[in-house]
Amino acid sequence: MSKIKRKMIKIDEEKCTGCGECILSCAEGAIVIKDGKAKVVKDMYCDGLGACLGHCPEGALSIEEREAEPFNEEAAREWVASTRDQETHSCNSSRPMMIMPSKPAEAGEITSQLQNWPIQLHLAPEVTPGYKGASLLIAADCTGFSLGNVQRDFIAGRVARIGCPKLDDFQAYVEKLTRIFKGNDIKDITLIRMDVPCCGGLQHLVREALKHSGKDLPLQEYIVERYGGKVVKVSA
Repeated sequence: MSKIKRKMIKIDEEKCTGCGECILSCAEGAIVIKDGKAKVVKDMYCDGLGACLGHCPEGALSIEEREAEPFNEEAAREWVASTRDQETHSCNSSRPMMIMPSKPAEAGEITSQLQNWPIQLHLAPEVTPGYKGASLLIAADCTGFSLGNVQRDFIAGRVARIGCPKLDDFQAYVEKLTRIFKGNDIKDITLIRMDVPCCGGLQHLVREALKHSGKDLPLQEYIVERYGGKVVKVSA
């Protein structure tokens, strides 16, 4: 296909944090998150009108005039339809989502208090409006299965993130949490972990990330005891 000189979105990767806000504002699906950065997936999907410009919190988007394939509205519609179908079968970390109950709770039914998705720290966006003024819960994977009232006592009213300091990449989590703490207006942090030595790494990585971020955020820590299922507050 021959190219023409026209207006296109330009992405400054030095400024881009991969938050995904531009994706949500692009009706044509022209932008994706790849390797932690926003990228134009195909020139033909971008109409060059710049609807995404005002949604980037880092000012990483601008308009430039360059050689590109002509905008193809039909191809863009087909692309958006195909990506929506993919999202029903996969985890898309570039689009922070909310979980809402589909119907009122019935008598005796226990409803989930989880409001954000995905919750796995590896998949979580680094910069998103959902963090603004939020109470952030960082929980070891096993706590959700070991504590009966984790929904009521810890997930309710918080943005939840889970991880395992033994199985996951410790340094990658320190670096990601540092960016999350530094790049967002988070209100406070609650940390909950198991009473096993390996789970102590979660406390260490959260404290390291706070130190590197330069933020002095209130931090409350809790430990779930293996025997008796009690929760002990260890710091405030």
